[in-house]
Amino acid sequence: MDAGVMGSGTRSDVAVPARTTWSHAAGWGLRSAMAADVEVIAELRARVMRADLERLGRYDEHRVRQRLRDSFSPQHTSIITINRELAGCVTVRPAEGRQWLEHFYLAPHCQGRGLGSAVLRTILERTDVQGMTVGLNVLQGSAARRLYERHGFVVETQDPIDVFMMRPPEAAASAPAKA
Repeated sequence: MDAGVMGSGTRSDVAVPARTTWSHAAGWGLRSAMAADVEVIAELRARVMRADLERLGRYDEHRVRQRLRDSFSPQHTSIITINRELAGCVTVRPAEGRQWLEHFYLAPHCQGRGLGSAVLRTILERTDVQGMTVGLNVLQGSAARRLYERHGFVVETQDPIDVFMMRPPEAAASAPAKA
């Protein structure tokens, strides 16, 4: 998924991760990313995206990591944890009059268990309160697209590699209640 969770940041016009750890009843939590997290997140990105990028003929061992390094924004990124261990990451940053969901990766052993839906619900609840549209892009053929569609995202445009999707704040009321 190439698409942090916002908390009680200091600016109300921008979604930023909380400066404290968030804990959730389901056993997962969020913490603010630090600059030192960049390499572990770059490795996670390479592992998670490899199959889709290879399928599209776009996998490059160096580039897959460097793209994360070049766009890494600790102030907008949250680390997803389970029992204080890295389970994934997610970035939400303001751009082009909306919030952009990006770098949303879950470790393979954490996928398919509802964690992605739980994190995404948390993000969308916060952007809905702000009245913000959320945009993202996902690779063509990625299983992650189904997750986004279940949460009210619709296709805006696409090309042979990427599908660009968006979700207006009012989509919360019309999205199916699937986990």
